[in-house]
Amino acid sequence: MEIMKIKIKITGPKVHDVGYRYILMGMAMANRIRMFEAHNIENSGVEEVQVFADGGEEAVKAFCAQVETKRPVHSDVSNFVFDAFEGDVMKIGEYAQLCATIQLNKAIPLLLDIRDDLKEMKGDVKEMKGDIKAVRKTGDETLNEIKAVRKNTDTIPQISEDMKAVRKTTDATLDEIKGMREDIQPGYATHFRQVQSDVKAIKERLGMQ
Repeated sequence: MEIMKIKIKITGPKVHDVGYRYILMGMAMANRIRMFEAHNIENSGVEEVQVFADGGEEAVKAFCAQVETKRPVHSDVSNFVFDAFEGDVMKIGEYAQLCATIQLNKAIPLLLDIRDDLKEMKGDVKEMKGDIKAVRKTGDETLNEIKAVRKNTDTIPQISEDMKAVRKTTDATLDEIKGMREDIQPGYATHFRQVQSDVKAIKERLGMQ
């Protein structure tokens, strides 16, 4: 079996941080290429992925054909360059371990941030528990006030009955006063007429008419 070594340069405005190396590694594994590695390179402000593959000629050619047609969804590729390569290439298993280490190093700061966020959340939860207790206490006090108001409200029917009794007594008293007024008025009129007659007689005797 003929062995073929190749170096591929993939350049463009966006070829980093889009999962390019992992897609390339998956394609190499699918073609049973045992020696493979890929690295992100910054070249004069241009993003570049350098790929190295070492395997059977047919497998490497199939891999190169896939590289030209398959790319990450969010990538923006300008050019592919394929060159022969004479140097050593890392075993694909070792490269996979390297990628895992790189990703772990990227993940550690994120994990630390998550830890800090969790600590802050715990503090917020503790504060919320205190607020809930205060609200619950206020709710209990409000319930007690409602119970007191309800208890006072229960006496309203008795008050209504008392008011009815007072009104009944008042009406009876008014009736009595009215009757007394009717009894007094006839006698008062007769007495007044008698007084008027006596005054008139006195005036006649005194010649004051």
